[in-house]
Amino acid sequence: MSNDAPRKTDDTRKVRKTTAEWMQQLTPEQFYVTRQSGTERPFTGPYWDNKLIGRYDCICCNAPLFMSDTKFDAGCGWPSFFDKVHPEAVRELEDRSHGMIRTEIRCSTCDAHLGHVFPDGPEPTGLRYCLNGHALNFAHGGQTPSKSDSASEEEA
Repeated sequence: MSNDAPRKTDDTRKVRKTTAEWMQQLTPEQFYVTRQSGTERPFTGPYWDNKLIGRYDCICCNAPLFMSDTKFDAGCGWPSFFDKVHPEAVRELEDRSHGMIRTEIRCSTCDAHLGHVFPDGPEPTGLRYCLNGHALNFAHGGQTPSKSDSASEEEA
């Protein structure tokens, strides 16, 4: 097995790597965000303004997380989505850091810190999954959005 191949345990199906393996695989920014629960500054990370059609995967394990048709411009400077690709894509944890109570989201497959979810998103879910762009990899869907797609995303 190569060092790049994720190791999955039979009992949990989680990808497990040592800190050294994660550091070798990820850029310093990706490591800080995903393995040290960091946050990139708003409007600085990748994908906050991406309008292409495709899927957003975990940068650590390539697990599918969000689709572009659930992405919207929340004006916060981070990629924001109103729904995940499937119910088990992320797991939620209570986060009491920085003097507030928030809901942290992590990749269900490798436990990477992704960001937080807030109850101020658009319908149909009313949720805003606020992601660090450095926690994501974008898999382009092979087409560009139409003018009507771009216009509706800018209105969101």
